[in-house]
Amino acid sequence: MHEFKMNLVLMNLQLWLALCVATNSGAWFGTAVLVTNMRNFRLSRGTISGILKGYVGISASVYTLIYSLLLKGSASKLLLFLTIGVSTVCLVLMYFIRPCTPPSGEDSSVHVHFIFTQASSILLATYLVTTTILSDMISINDSVSYILVSIMIIFMITPLAIPLKMTIFPAIQKTNVPLVGSEVSVSTQASPLIASSSTSAAYVGSFHENEDTSSDVEILIAEGEGAVRKKRRPKRGDDFKFKEAIVKADFWLLWFAYSLGVGSGVTVVNNLAQIGISLGVEDTTILLSVFSFCNFIGRLGAGAVSEHFVRSKTLPRTFWMSITQVTMIIAFLLYASALDGTLYAATALLGMCYGVQYSIMVATVSELFGLKHFGVISSFMMLGNPIGALVFSVFLAGNLYDTEAAKQGNSTCYGANCFRVTFLVLAGVCGIGTILSIILTVRIRAVYQMLYASGSFCQSRRIFCQAQCLPSFCSNYSMTI
Repeated sequence: MHEFKMNLVLMNLQLWLALCVATNSGAWFGTAVLVTNMRNFRLSRGTISGILKGYVGISASVYTLIYSLLLKGSASKLLLFLTIGVSTVCLVLMYFIRPCTPPSGEDSSVHVHFIFTQASSILLATYLVTTTILSDMISINDSVSYILVSIMIIFMITPLAIPLKMTIFPAIQKTNVPLVGSEVSVSTQASPLIASSSTSAAYVGSFHENEDTSSDVEILIAEGEGAVRKKRRPKRGDDFKFKEAIVKADFWLLWFAYSLGVGSGVTVVNNLAQIGISLGVEDTTILLSVFSFCNFIGRLGAGAVSEHFVRSKTLPRTFWMSITQVTMIIAFLLYASALDGTLYAATALLGMCYGVQYSIMVATVSELFGLKHFGVISSFMMLGNPIGALVFSVFLAGNLYDTEAAKQGNSTCYGANCFRVTFLVLAGVCGIGTILSIILTVRIRAVYQMLYASGSFCQSRRIFCQAQCLPSFCSNYSMTI
């Protein structure tokens, strides 16, 4: 008996170490890809975050299909595949995860490439959901399984057509043309959304916190002449260090709004199978597929939709966080009602809204606090997911579920009462998140008006935009003294 307990402890320790290494490795890899691409495509941050987070959302479906069709449900083969196959792919492709020259200005070809990638990812997600449902309903032989997995791989590598096309048919680079009649050299290349150094914008208004009465132009001129060496504190839109960002009200408003949104959502993710069983669904595969697909659509769509409105209406991205958290309240109330026909509708709504939170948070962090220390700031923001899972899933949902199951005298709980109180509490949590995200949206509206007015913004690297510089001029040219 003593030996059995020791073996059980060792097995649990091995499992804990494996999960620790795997989770941290995934976090490192995801951060590297996200930070690099946000810097490489800094003019399309919402679109980039939507695409990257969208592929993360459907990755579980990819592994599920491989596990069920190719590996025939073998756990040992799956572990071997994850150990050797995934590691090999990462080692081969990590060379391509590197900084590159950002696109200059609003390149129409870049927009077309994004649309192509989004379309291919939607086809992949649709194919995965359809194939997963079919494989669960009918028996598929080995030959058909290999064909289905091969088609999935083709959909996955379809975006590689973009670099191949750019290599075979390279675009003609535009040369810089000086502005006639001007004493300064004007570049036709648009500057990145937020430069790595501090930004000094004309007509910014009063949105800066604790802004000095003297203008940025006067300070920059004095610094250039050596009269002033005072280091200016970063303002919204500049590059913040983590210790500078963590003392800002905007930081904590975003953190709590995001944490309440994803924390309540991940509670349903962790308990979705038990939720389905408690409401009479014997096979929860289709329920999980619906959530996965809608989660992907939410991530991808949030990036594209927020990018459109932030450019056309200078609408802060957190506005969509508010909208989706209101929708999450409706979804939780549908769950709590346990009415016939509402389970799948509630799951679809919640999956979509849950995915929106990720894409919105990533892009918002980069715009408020810059890209220089984006990795550490965004990673701290993402702590809201595991903290929410611990508080709402373990302490709330888990305890209430076990209590109700004990009343029924079973280890498995059946009936609407298993999660009803949990859903009502989560609806209230999303209500608080909605209020916080609305407050944040109001606070940062002027920031987005500054960053995206006239289609772009006024900024400088080594230089500055002078007070008499027209906003429309600053939005299209970078001035070099």
